Amino acid sequence: MAARKTNTKMYVLDTNVLIHDPGSIHQFEEHQVVVPMTVLEELDKLKMGKASVATDCREAIRQIDRIIGDASPMEVAKGVPIERPDGSTHGSFSILLDGLDSRNRTLSLDLNDNKIINGLVSLAEKHPHREIILISKDINMRLKARGCGIGAQDYHNDQLLSDVSLLETGYYTYANSFWDSQNKVETCHDATGTYHRIPRPDLPEQLYINRFIVDEAGFVGKVVAFDRDIVTLQDLPVEQLMSQSAWGLQPRDLPQAMALHLLLDPAVSLVTLSGQAGSGKTILALAAAIEMTVATKQFRRIIATRSTQGLDEDIGYLPGTEAEKMEPWLGAITDNLEALHSDDEHQNSSVDYILQKVPLQFKSLNYIRGRSFQHSLILIDECQNLTPHQMKTIVTRAGAGSKVVCLGNLAQIDTPYLNPISSGLTYLIERFKEFSEGGTIHLEGSPRSALAEYAETHL
Repeated sequence: MAARKTNTKMYVLDTNVLIHDPGSIHQFEEHQVVVPMTVLEELDKLKMGKASVATDCREAIRQIDRIIGDASPMEVAKGVPIERPDGSTHGSFSILLDGLDSRNRTLSLDLNDNKIINGLVSLAEKHPHREIILISKDINMRLKARGCGIGAQDYHNDQLLSDVSLLETGYYTYANSFWDSQNKVETCHDATGTYHRIPRPDLPEQLYINRFIVDEAGFVGKVVAFDRDIVTLQDLPVEQLMSQSAWGLQPRDLPQAMALHLLLDPAVSLVTLSGQAGSGKTILALAAAIEMTVATKQFRRIIATRSTQGLDEDIGYLPGTEAEKMEPWLGAITDNLEALHSDDEHQNSSVDYILQKVPLQFKSLNYIRGRSFQHSLILIDECQNLTPHQMKTIVTRAGAGSKVVCLGNLAQIDTPYLNPISSGLTYLIERFKEFSEGGTIHLEGSPRSALAEYAETHL
């Protein structure tokens, strides 16, 4: 009769997991966390330089160093207890000397991934009663591990949704008339507008501040307060929303109008806009940013940055200052600036004048870390390519009087170990949906052109 496996599992972390979340070692409760020697070697190679991945590598190495402390080699091989922030110890940590025993070789040692898998096969033979699971963001490596009889999983600790279709859109739509579903309403007026107090049971179960309620009959209301019994909606007439203007730009549809309302609201310090290519994310954000910086003087400057595949590696080789290096990567900003002035008689002169007048600064993600931006509007484009850890690092740069606007299209993820569910943009929207000073809108359609809309849905 075969012996039963023990309840304590061995979770072996791949390099990409530690880069994705340097604190992932602490996320496996009472189980044993194992890091192969090959992973430490990869972290060591990647830790140098200014790339954002190097910062995450260094943080992962520091996490490992704090756990190991003064432990002896024998203690490390057996497993060092992992100390939690509250002082308790749950689970253990060890380092696997992978790839040293050629007798158990199952794959060629030409690739580091194969060295790690070979080490896991050897580990499984030494511990037949322990369940060994590889944790990796690399789908192909997980498949190879399973082919060698090793269990493999993706890293799910920072994935808050099971399906991206469940992601918060920022508004709830009623078929027909919203008022047909209401039994008791108290309406009041003051200098700031019209407000409706409605019993909470008569509204959707999931309610958040700055979430919109819309219907097909033309009603738009924004949740401004709620408690256990009553929800207060601010009545926002469609004509009022559609007539908004930011630096001469007016919304083309209702989702754009709701997005512009959040962008211009001084009480909202974080706005996330998601949607397909051409839905208006960047041009809305840029128009609102210029309006609030130049016209209303709400902010002193605009900080524009973005995440893109190759940015961290290539920026150092481009000539010029930081701003000049960033310009090729922030072409979407300047393209939309030209679009805002497309009707001007001398478009190039208008754009040059705005670039001189508007305190618009292009920043690399490398230089944002460790900074604190006061009274600034921080515009982050292509957020779908950020990990949750990177997103946290950037959003926490916002100082007093600053506003952060995050833009992204979950259908255009360019990084190899991210998907719509694990993207930092998804993580941010879900984590901040209960933040009273935050708001999100998913933009629909592709106003850029009929060609762009057809390509988005058919290619």
